[in-house]
Amino acid sequence: MRPLVRAVLRGSLRQVRYVDVVAPHRARGLVARVYRAVERDFGVLAPPVALHSPAAASLAATWLMLREVLLVDGRVSRSVKETVATEVSRANDCPYCVHVHQAVLKTLPPDRALSGIAAWAATAGRHHPHDPAHSVPPSFTEAQLPELLGVVVTFHYINRMVSLFLADSPMPALTPSRLRGPIMHTTALAMRPQTPGPPAPGASLELLPPATLPPGLEWARASSAVADAFGRASAALDHGARWVPQPVQERLRSRLEGWDGSAPGLGRNWLGQAVSQLPAEDVPTARLALLTAFAPYQTLPEDIAAFRSRFPTDRELIELTSWAALTTAVSIGGRLSPTRPAPPT
Repeated sequence: MRPLVRAVLRGSLRQVRYVDVVAPHRARGLVARVYRAVERDFGVLAPPVALHSPAAASLAATWLMLREVLLVDGRVSRSVKETVATEVSRANDCPYCVHVHQAVLKTLPPDRALSGIAAWAATAGRHHPHDPAHSVPPSFTEAQLPELLGVVVTFHYINRMVSLFLADSPMPALTPSRLRGPIMHTTALAMRPQTPGPPAPGASLELLPPATLPPGLEWARASSAVADAFGRASAALDHGARWVPQPVQERLRSRLEGWDGSAPGLGRNWLGQAVSQLPAEDVPTARLALLTAFAPYQTLPEDIAAFRSRFPTDRELIELTSWAALTTAVSIGGRLSPTRPAPPT
């Protein structure tokens, strides 16, 4: 069963758009170490992780966040976490992630704590900051927040990257419709650690150097492993994007400050307005960063081509988009903690 699933998923690596994924047999250094860790603790080399492989630090950062909040056996059940992952993905219109995590959820035992969590996850981040109507359901404690909000932030990040670089379904396009359900079920069953017992907290952290937890992630402090993972991941993505022109970085952050979490709607008129008055040479980079943040599904091949005219490598493409996606996801997570007062205005 597992070899068949691995073959299907490794075949789907060829469906990644815009970049060339590092093939497992060609992986070296940090990429090889992450690949081994993913297959050991996740059971399969998942394309949403592997698509980051042209930028090794982005790959490791993605894995740290996913592993420490979703896979580690902590204070929140895997059923609750998969429900949150599914509903955040549905709200972000990321059918690839919905298919995968809904299939995994069906293989897990029910949890009484699921009451209310699906509706909360579906609207997480889509409201005015610190609106108490959108606080985490009261059945969850502050000690559980790092895992719950960690899943929200991780999937707001992953959904954006998947929408950009992968198709709508994890199944190859020619897979007969009658086989899609059974294959997804088999895939979900195979997404288990290869070693006995659940993955231990913190075992992935050595892939990236220690770093201070940045502003916006204070909710993670109640879990040392989650806080450490997000601190290291954020630092790695920020360092990877150090070459991004400063006007682009400032434009994304200023747009996020007044954003209520809603999608920009049909059309791309908003994009032209969003990049107005930027230096002409920075416009393609800004357009792609803003598309990643607010509407990755609107990205066109010509947007990628325009970006590559100045920054031609796969590494730069992954570094820009992963930085923009996480910057957005952190902004969303920062407005969700019910125990934090609103910042002064």
